[in-house]
Amino acid sequence: MLINDLSARIRAHEGAIVAATNRVISSGWLVLGPEVKRFESAFAEYLGAAHCISLANGTDAIELALRAMGVEAGDRVATVANAGMYTTTATLAIGAAPFFIDVDLVTRNTTLFEVDRAITAGVKAVVVTHLYGLATPQIREISQHCAKHGVRLLEDCAQAHGTMIDGQRVGTFGDASSFSFYPTKNLGALGDGGAVVTSNADIADRVSRLRQYGWTDKYRVEFAGARNSRLDEIQAAILLTFLPHLDSANTRRREIAARYSTMIKHTDVLLPEPMGPEYVGHLYVLRSPHRDSLRAHLRTLDIASEVHYPIPDYRQPVFGEQYSHVRLANTEQLVGETLTLPCFPEMTDAQVDEVIAGVNSWRP
Repeated sequence: MLINDLSARIRAHEGAIVAATNRVISSGWLVLGPEVKRFESAFAEYLGAAHCISLANGTDAIELALRAMGVEAGDRVATVANAGMYTTTATLAIGAAPFFIDVDLVTRNTTLFEVDRAITAGVKAVVVTHLYGLATPQIREISQHCAKHGVRLLEDCAQAHGTMIDGQRVGTFGDASSFSFYPTKNLGALGDGGAVVTSNADIADRVSRLRQYGWTDKYRVEFAGARNSRLDEIQAAILLTFLPHLDSANTRRREIAARYSTMIKHTDVLLPEPMGPEYVGHLYVLRSPHRDSLRAHLRTLDIASEVHYPIPDYRQPVFGEQYSHVRLANTEQLVGETLTLPCFPEMTDAQVDEVIAGVNSWRP
């Protein structure tokens, strides 16, 4: 069993995908055309934001959002270190430096305490990642605290399309938010894609310039740090096809996650509690002190699993000893314990039961 069967999603929507693709090809407009405009408008409306600026990928979305918010070379940007290096990569591309903050052991998301620690240390901006599809519980308080201290807040929503907390979609609490539309995401294209979402008109305008060479007029460059980062028309049309199904797909993900949390019974496994709209089931991640043994057992049953993520950013080989002084206790505990089980909306009940039986049959 695959960790995420994308072919099943494609089969389920094949007719609509073909129609969307043919519509674009027939139009002859392939870049920054009507499909992109329609998608940007629809996604902004879905989230309850004023602006969506689509981009080539989610990492560009983080970088260009930070640039648009005024982050420059030499600044420091607060980020978690348990989310795959993406924000750290974007920060380094600017010439800024990451300031690593810890996470809560239960939610795997950061806390107001850690954000305050970063603000006290003098960061220019804070990036809050809504990890595994779970809204950061203190996001409203974090937003208010950042605003109080004049620190920009970017929400990384690459794993949290459609997540809600207190009736508000994540991606609308901060100054801006970044999204990825990589194929495995809850709202995924059939290739790379990303977006910055904001209700700040100045940030939106800057990102729209930065995604296309820094132009203010054609061939007139006024914005530094720009590049060519555009969502193509075909991917926009496909995302428009998938967007109306996002909420129902998220509901199915939550159903699968709830079944896991109810039916897996093992003394060496710590499971997430069943959750509501604050969780969209992007990944179902359990914890075990014997994680590698469980993973090997599932492999013998042809059940795929994954570790999200095995190395804290500050321990990545690219840094050498640069961050040898950094110690984040919860982050370091989690990297040795987390394991992701298959959880995607096209899973059948029989497949879900197979995973449950597989975990329950494990003997460390």
